[in-house]
Amino acid sequence: MRKHAAQERAKALTKAEVLVEALPWIHKHSGRTIVVKYGGAAMEDEELMRQVVGDLELLKLVGMRVVLVHGGGKAINSLLGDLQLPVAFKNGLRVTDDATMEVVQMALIGKVNQQLVWELNRYGNVAIGVSGADGKTFVARQADPELGRVGEVESVNTHLIEAILNDGYMPVVASVGSGEDGFYNINADVAASKVAQALGAHTIVYLTDVDGLYGDRSDENSLVATMTKAEAHELLDSGTLESGMIPKMRSIVEALDSGVSDVRILNGTFPHALLLEIFTNEDVGTMFVQGEE
Repeated sequence: MRKHAAQERAKALTKAEVLVEALPWIHKHSGRTIVVKYGGAAMEDEELMRQVVGDLELLKLVGMRVVLVHGGGKAINSLLGDLQLPVAFKNGLRVTDDATMEVVQMALIGKVNQQLVWELNRYGNVAIGVSGADGKTFVARQADPELGRVGEVESVNTHLIEAILNDGYMPVVASVGSGEDGFYNINADVAASKVAQALGAHTIVYLTDVDGLYGDRSDENSLVATMTKAEAHELLDSGTLESGMIPKMRSIVEALDSGVSDVRILNGTFPHALLLEIFTNEDVGTMFVQGEE
């Protein structure tokens, strides 16, 4: 019995030490606005999704103003396949004709958004789902005729998101925008960056299915822990990025240029990566910062 009690006390002490380590980080981030972009394979596993949702709720409970922006490429591809419609990409962006745009709306707004809201609201009445078309949050125009209804964000109206935050809820924003001629498919990385810029957010976190930015994708030891804004500009202009990484890197650079303090890429398939990155000294991804620290 004594041995068992000692073991239980040791476990409890470890938990207490973790909480104590987190205290200065909680104090540092409380009251700040954080935009979390959620996508990739991190969304596909239900157990991982529940962990991420729990982490988001904890951020909210310790006083952070959390905005969740999501994509849902796999859900879109699945529905396109069911409807026997083609899947095509150009320069990392989905080619979106009128039929595909309808599928994007159904998948992102009708399925993924509501699933995330439902998961968050298992913890209480905490989340409200919207799309970027609601309240003209994302006003968009056609980015490229060859991409169809892929939108370039012209402006962001933060009134609806700020009202949701001020009422104590977490906005869950689907990356769909609207223009004078209808709806537009907005790249979720770009949407998260634009929202963060408009809100004056302190941090953006891209939760995806990679560990971060690699100097060499074939070398797992080449993960970049920290990159400055100047270095990110240089990389973006180098022409060496894979096509799928270009929109993300461009959105990161724009966010830093607008004054967002830091941007992070984390592997959302790693349990509680978000909490480890925000509340501990562990480096679990890549952080982009304004300058040398």
